[in-house]
Amino acid sequence: MSDDRRSVKTYVPADQKAIWQDHADELGMSQSEFVRTMVQAGRRGFSIEGDSNPVEPDPSGSDPRGNDIERRVEAALADGVLSWDALVDAVFDDFEGQLEDTLDSLQDQNRVRYNGREGGYTLVDE
Repeated sequence: MSDDRRSVKTYVPADQKAIWQDHADELGMSQSEFVRTMVQAGRRGFSIEGDSNPVEPDPSGSDPRGNDIERRVEAALADGVLSWDALVDAVFDDFEGQLEDTLDSLQDQNRVRYNGREGGYTLVDE
């Protein structure tokens, strides 16, 4: 990543910002790092744990592997009505669990480690 960084601003409802801040705190991330990570995750599509080929949106609408986000939304709504914030929480909680499991696995394989001095995760030099 280049050291040449630029600021990006967005405006969200105060309750959404508080939810993002809570999630960032749970993950030990700054709010900027959290938003950047979630945007990148969204751009790449969601993948199933261990799947090295994440589902990328197909502009034609054809998706032979199924749309993971659609399945998550349907599963969350199976028990009834959810507000936007509750639905976001339900969908991202599952993603956070997958991210945590993946980081644990990568750390067990000595491919990634948490660097307390740097305040985040880093690839292990081979």
